[in-house]
Amino acid sequence: MTSTTAFAVHRDGRAATAGDLAPLAFAGYAHFTAAQVRGGRIRGLDLHLERLRSASLELFGRALPDATVRSHLRAALDAGPADVSLTATVYSPAGEFTAADPDVAPALLVRTGPPAHGPAGPLALDTVVHERFQPGIKHVGEPAKTSLLRRAVARGFDDAVFLDRRGRISEATIWNLAFWDGTSVVWPAADVLHGTTMGVLRRALDRLGVPQRRREVTPADLPELAGAVVMNSWTPGVPVHRIGTTELPEAPSFVALLHRAYASEPLTAP
Repeated sequence: MTSTTAFAVHRDGRAATAGDLAPLAFAGYAHFTAAQVRGGRIRGLDLHLERLRSASLELFGRALPDATVRSHLRAALDAGPADVSLTATVYSPAGEFTAADPDVAPALLVRTGPPAHGPAGPLALDTVVHERFQPGIKHVGEPAKTSLLRRAVARGFDDAVFLDRRGRISEATIWNLAFWDGTSVVWPAADVLHGTTMGVLRRALDRLGVPQRRREVTPADLPELAGAVVMNSWTPGVPVHRIGTTELPEAPSFVALLHRAYASEPLTAP
């Protein structure tokens, strides 16, 4: 497949059939990672492999070897153009609503499609009280995220940011958050999914000698901050100009710093 507008779907290293996909139509017990592939390579590949491995152990009690995952990723990438969006989903062929079976190895579904870059921003984020179940796992079957996104848009916002039961800002629907205090990158201290882009940025910023700190951030703390961004596999930073009723500076130098740090991370072939 060479079209940049069609998707390619592989299961365990081969083109998926309708029979492969039918049991997954209503499946919700699975986890995944998402990446932007450029020139057949992935930035932070080690973080994606670590995510799939640790989540599989948590959900299924066993994980596919990294070499197997890389082989299946290569097979899917070889079937399409050099620049794509990639989603790798791990699930159990035993299905949902069953006890763990140690003899059933997880399966890997890899989907590729057109490359993405994320919105330009700046974004306005609604604040909602919400805590994700098993926040450390990028799992599927989370209708709350789409529901809260749609409610936020209906209220005149671009997306939603979550407040935990202690009133701390944690993450957004499909994004990690980062703030700028004028000298340091501030990561919210709360239970969140540690995104692969976030991981790439943290080590890249360390290499560049940029100060970073982790602290609790509440809506009341926002006026003292000098900027905010959201990030995910699409982009290392989209400026946020408002969270709830609080306006934030766009901080273009902060956004540029994150993009520069992200670009310094090498791309790796699976």
